[in-house]
Amino acid sequence: MRSLITTTCALMCIGSGALAVAADIPTHPADISFEELNFTPPSPSDFRNELSNGVPVFMASSDEFPLVTITLSFKGGAYMEPDGMAGLAAMTGAMIRTGGSSMMSPSDMDEEFDFMAANVSAGIGDRNANATINCLTSNLDDAFGLFMDMVQQPRFDSDRLEVLRGQQLEQIKTRDDDGLQIALREMNFLMWGEDFFEARQPTKSSLESISVDDMRAFHASIFNPANMMVSVTGDFDESTMLSFLEKSFQGWESGARSPEIPSPTHTFTPGVYYYEKDQPQVQVLIGHRGVQRDDPNAPAVEVMNDILGGSGFTSRITNSVRTREGLAYTAGSVMRSRVEYPGMFMSYFFTKVPTTALATRLVFDEIDTIQNEAATTDEVETIQNNIIETFPRTFESKGATMGLFMSDERTNRPAGYWENYRERVRSVNSQDVQQAANDYLHPEDAVILIVGPWEEIKKGNSESEADEARIATMEEFFGGKATQIPTRDPETLKPVESQD
Repeated sequence: MRSLITTTCALMCIGSGALAVAADIPTHPADISFEELNFTPPSPSDFRNELSNGVPVFMASSDEFPLVTITLSFKGGAYMEPDGMAGLAAMTGAMIRTGGSSMMSPSDMDEEFDFMAANVSAGIGDRNANATINCLTSNLDDAFGLFMDMVQQPRFDSDRLEVLRGQQLEQIKTRDDDGLQIALREMNFLMWGEDFFEARQPTKSSLESISVDDMRAFHASIFNPANMMVSVTGDFDESTMLSFLEKSFQGWESGARSPEIPSPTHTFTPGVYYYEKDQPQVQVLIGHRGVQRDDPNAPAVEVMNDILGGSGFTSRITNSVRTREGLAYTAGSVMRSRVEYPGMFMSYFFTKVPTTALATRLVFDEIDTIQNEAATTDEVETIQNNIIETFPRTFESKGATMGLFMSDERTNRPAGYWENYRERVRSVNSQDVQQAANDYLHPEDAVILIVGPWEEIKKGNSESEADEARIATMEEFFGGKATQIPTRDPETLKPVESQD
C-alpha cells in the first residue's frame, strides 16, 4: 500500500513539473530568449613567457587529460625556396617527420613514438614551419627527447625520400584532371606571377632535383631558435615546464633569422581568360587584388564581402546565382587578406556550360548594386551579429588560442586588436559598406577565369532561353575579347603543342 501511495505521489509530482515546464516553453522559436554572452578575449600577456635565449613561450595548462602538447613554430617557408626547386619546402617538412633522426631509423622512430603513444607531426608551409608532439605527461621526458632529435637532426633517409618523391611525381600527373584545381592554379599564376611563392608549383624536374643535402640546408635555414616560438597546452606545471624547456633547448645554437616575406612584383592584366577543358560543369573565378590585414577599413571590407558573397545562404551572390536562378550549387566570394601586401578578392561559381555567361552577369550585377546602393540595415546587422556572436570560437581551444598569439606576435598585429575587434565591426554602417565596395571592389580591373569548353561557353544561353532579359553571352565582358591559356603538360606545366 505504501509503495502504491509513493508511486502515485511521484507521478503527480512529475506531472505537475511537466506542466510547469510546458508552460515555460515559447510557442514559437522566435520567442526564445537567451542571456547575453559576455565574453572577454584572453590577453596574450597572461600566457606569454620567455626563455633565457629570448624564445617566446605561450602556455595554457589544464588537468582535463593527462596529456601535454608542445608546438615549435618557426618563421620561414616556401617563400625561401631556391629557383627551380619548387616543392622543396613541403617535401622537407614531410621528411622531418618520416625520415628518421640521428638516433633512429625511420621505422624505429615510428615504432618508438607509437610505443609511447606520442602523436608527432612536422610541416613547412608558405610562410611558417612547425613541429608538434602530443604525448602522455608521464612519459614527456623520453618522448620529447626523441622529438627534439627529430627536429634538430632529422636523418632525411634516402629510401624514404625516394618513396615520397615517387608519390609526389604520381600526384602531379593527375593535376589537370580536376577543373577546380586548374582554375585555382591558373588564377594564382595570373594574379601573382608563376614564380611568386603564392603561385609557384612543383614540376617533374623540380621534384627530381631535390636532394638530401638540399633538405638539410633548407631545414637548417629555418629550424633554429632565432626563428622559433613555442606553445604548450595540457597537463603540466608552468614553472616546471619552463625549466624543462630551458634544459631541452640548452646548447641549441641560434642560426640566422629567416628573411622577410617578399611582396609580389607581377602586374596582372584584367580580362577574360579561358582554359580549354571538355567537361559539363564549368569553373569560373573572378578576381583582383584585395586588402591588407591591418588596413583600417578591414572591418568594413569584411562586412561588405559577407553581404556580397562571403556568408553563404545569407549573401547576395548565393541568393542570386544559386537560390533565385538555380544556376549553381556553389557560388560566393572571399576576401583573402595578407599581412605584407594586399591579398585577393575572388568570386566563384560552378555552373553548366550554357549558363556561364548569365551567372557571370549576375555576379557583376551584384557588385554593381553593392557599390551603387546602400545595404539595408537588416543586412548589415545580420552580418554584424553573425561575426560578433561567433567571435568566441576564435578562442574555443587552448591550442588554437596559443597558436593565434604566436602568429600575432610574429606578424606584429596591433596591440588591443582582439579586445576592440567587435566594437569595430559593430561600428560599420551602410555607408561604410558602400564605401568599402567602391574602394576595394574593381570589376573593371578583374580577371575572369573560365575552365571548360570555350566555343560552347561563349555562345551563352541564347538557343535555350525564351526570356530575352535572361539571354547572356560572353560578348558582354571586356568587349568580347578573351585570351586562351595554353593547355599545360601536368608534369612540366609547359604549354602543350597543338596537335592540329
